[in-house]
Amino acid sequence: MAKVRWAPGIEFISGALKKINKKSQHAADQEMLLATHRVAATTSKDCTRIYLRGIESVTRSTPVTADEQAQRTRFATVARAVQARKQDLTKIAGDLAAFNAQKDNPNGKKTMRSYLWMVCDAELG
Repeated sequence: MAKVRWAPGIEFISGALKKINKKSQHAADQEMLLATHRVAATTSKDCTRIYLRGIESVTRSTPVTADEQAQRTRFATVARAVQARKQDLTKIAGDLAAFNAQKDNPNGKKTMRSYLWMVCDAELG
């Protein structure tokens, strides 16, 4: 098995180092370079792996279901509501006060963004 040794100062790398341009007419000829780093996978210090994948492993093999499409629509709706609420000057002070009041609770949201997602999700029902 090959070893990956990073330059001094780089502990590990995890994620896509090179992606496939799916819109390109040459997408079938391109390859994705993916590095993974998993500490819990082994007791060895060598827990970084690199994979080379083609377009077949990146493209979806099943069609999008109606439930999945509904979830995507819901996510997009809440994301737009969060962006709008972040820029609404009439709600910023109240949201900040409510966020600070709940953040130290056991189930409180620790970031303002996650708090706004919770609020906007609850508002949209």
